[in-house]
Amino acid sequence: MTATETITTNSRALGVDPMNPDGLGEEDITAIVLPYIHSAREGVQRLGKLLEQYGTYETNGICFSDKDECWYFDSIAGHHWAAVRIPDDAYVIAPNRFNIDHFDFDSDDTLCAPDLKQLVDENHLNPDPEGYNLRHIFGSSTVKDTRYNNPRAWYGQKYFNPEIEQSPIDQDLPFICRTEKKISVEDIKFVLSSHYENTDFDPYGTTNTEGQKKLYRPIGINRNQELHILQIRNDVPKEIAGIHWLAYGPNTFNAVVPFYANVDDTPAQYKNTGAHYTQGSQYWLSYLLGTFGDFDFHLFEDFENIFEQNTVGECRNIQLETDKVALDKPDTTAYLTEVNAKLADVSFNNSNKLLGQMIELAAPRMKLQFTLHD
Repeated sequence: MTATETITTNSRALGVDPMNPDGLGEEDITAIVLPYIHSAREGVQRLGKLLEQYGTYETNGICFSDKDECWYFDSIAGHHWAAVRIPDDAYVIAPNRFNIDHFDFDSDDTLCAPDLKQLVDENHLNPDPEGYNLRHIFGSSTVKDTRYNNPRAWYGQKYFNPEIEQSPIDQDLPFICRTEKKISVEDIKFVLSSHYENTDFDPYGTTNTEGQKKLYRPIGINRNQELHILQIRNDVPKEIAGIHWLAYGPNTFNAVVPFYANVDDTPAQYKNTGAHYTQGSQYWLSYLLGTFGDFDFHLFEDFENIFEQNTVGECRNIQLETDKVALDKPDTTAYLTEVNAKLADVSFNNSNKLLGQMIELAAPRMKLQFTLHD
């Protein structure tokens, strides 16, 4: 279960179903749902009932997955919701907007508040003459979306489907998409780290204008605090199936680590974050790398790319070897906890190595220098 992605709404929806200032919010949702469910579908149903009963003071997008199904859930106004089962051969790019578009109330692959269709029909909320496009009905479609949300969906879809021509400001970019290529963790990480590379909108571009660089919100951005890719593998025993790929700091300058989920502790470098910079913290080390990397992106770009490739490669190798022997250990959970500490060491040590390389590259470029040709 992910929690959460803040999404948008509109005044028509809020007029018929106002927010509840004392209702549930993103800080509540995981704790009151995840411990009580056994499948993705159960998660959708439980969260839906809780929102119907208690309401919410914000709208959110949430994903639920298990080894068989993946569901995307949009909360609607104060007390309503809708969810769609994502087909096994499809992907979704979901920025901070209402994302579900075409919705079939009679499908086995959709769930929603029991009175949702009635709410739409009785209050004349549907702007379309045919069908039910929930983004049209409950979403925003504002100018801000064309600057803040839609371009991120556009770039993700452009990466996975370069053959399709679309506009970054299009309000009707599709929700469920398909590509001929099987999507890897590295593909997902690239999209979540992206800043519109190879387009006119790259903030680090060298041939575009300053206006173009600032036109759209990148996906990878300075206020990324963490990146997670939640993976449930179908080709291994359940004890080692759950993988929590995790990285801290601005995504453009970090590397994801495949931590096993069936553990009883978190590596020290990853749980000791603190409110202020401290040594020994992967969180703050990642921010330091991001700060350096942003200072002179092109100077450090190759080193950062090598760091990411090597770190993920080393961690993948440890994961492959662990998968072979984990179930033979007397205490699998304890063993996986030890492996996670080893994975954290790889990330932390490689991050420090990258920091040293950055310092060596940057020091000769300091402005505080003087020469008399001696």
